[in-house]
Amino acid sequence: MRRAFMALALLAAVGCRKVPSSAPAASAFGVAIVGVSGEKQAAGAGGSVDQPIVAQVNDAQGAGVPGALVEFHGAGGVRFDPPSGLTGSDGQLSATVRLGGAPGRYSLVATTRDKAGKPLVVTFPEIALDYQQTLGRELNEKYCSRCHNSESSAEKVSNHDNLSVPPHAFSDGATLNQIDSANLLAIISHGGAALGKSPEMPPYSPTLSASDVDALAAYIRAIADPPYRPQGVFYANP
Repeated sequence: MRRAFMALALLAAVGCRKVPSSAPAASAFGVAIVGVSGEKQAAGAGGSVDQPIVAQVNDAQGAGVPGALVEFHGAGGVRFDPPSGLTGSDGQLSATVRLGGAPGRYSLVATTRDKAGKPLVVTFPEIALDYQQTLGRELNEKYCSRCHNSESSAEKVSNHDNLSVPPHAFSDGATLNQIDSANLLAIISHGGAALGKSPEMPPYSPTLSASDVDALAAYIRAIADPPYRPQGVFYANP
């Protein structure tokens, strides 16, 4: 009995002992933390976003603070590499991100502390796509992004500025959320002219299957900013 009691006491002592943090010690502190880049990206659930998230710790004059500790956090199985670190000479720390396995919107957090220990926080909203939405993303890259994405790359030159009516970005929720689902499917399938819109939007029913059109619409709804909320659905306050 005595040995059993001692073993239990030892386990309790180990369990209550504070585990030392693996984060490095800060050598400097700022008064604010801001997001530099990497927010509002989309990737398949359980996959990595294309660009790292980048946080910057600033002083009172808005200049970057080297040596400040930044820690990254995210719910739902999100992983960061590195999960924490000290800012560089520019006051920035970046981390690659693998999203959780459940589709939906994720709010990633970068945290630092000021000299008094007060936490300073900036968030990075990201989107994990389900299978249908991921297919829609692939179809967008193949058929749509050349016109709907205004930015050119070395691999793909944008045609956006060559059109008489510049196409909306698929993330333009302020506009596309106003189009009901039936009309969104119709404009993808039958082109702009069929709905009194720009004839420069071609019909895709000869090219894409009905399930492909559904996938494109699902992707558009998934990445909408502000988020798409179907009419007639009740949303409780968080």
